[in-house]
Amino acid sequence: MSANSAEQARLLNVVLVKAGRTKISYEAELLDDDGTRIAVRAPWAGDGVRDFGFVRFEEGDVFTEYYWRNRWYAVKEVRDAEGGLKGWYCDITRPATLSGSGSELIVEDLDLDLWRSADGTDVRRLDEDEFEDSGLPEADPQAAAAAVAALDELETLAREGGFDALLA
Repeated sequence: MSANSAEQARLLNVVLVKAGRTKISYEAELLDDDGTRIAVRAPWAGDGVRDFGFVRFEEGDVFTEYYWRNRWYAVKEVRDAEGGLKGWYCDITRPATLSGSGSELIVEDLDLDLWRSADGTDVRRLDEDEFEDSGLPEADPQAAAAAVAALDELETLAREGGFDALLA
């Protein structure tokens, strides 16, 4: 295999799906896949700056993202262009899947999110109103219960010292 082929094999397309539609798709470097957890790294893939008020995602930011095939969330470590840790943005999702060819990581976003600042002083649940408005609690109560349980689990980890053990 040529060096170029090896490099291409290390890239995958992360596809974030929301309400049955692709919300965003971006190329990421595959760091690890142990069969349960998939780790990738990618630059900020959004358009321009996204200012949440408590953190800004902007050009130059680097996301190291962890997805599980058996858990209902993704944890994304966010660093600025100089490598400084901003914090962790967590998406509540259905368990991630790889496409048959292994070139696409498919992640279904369930509207709930969690933020933990780098120093751990700011832990906040996000988008609970969007989750309620999504219709998932009525349409699929089991999935909604799994999503809320995942958010609760992440919040407990975030408040009790962070994600080091989870991401090790």
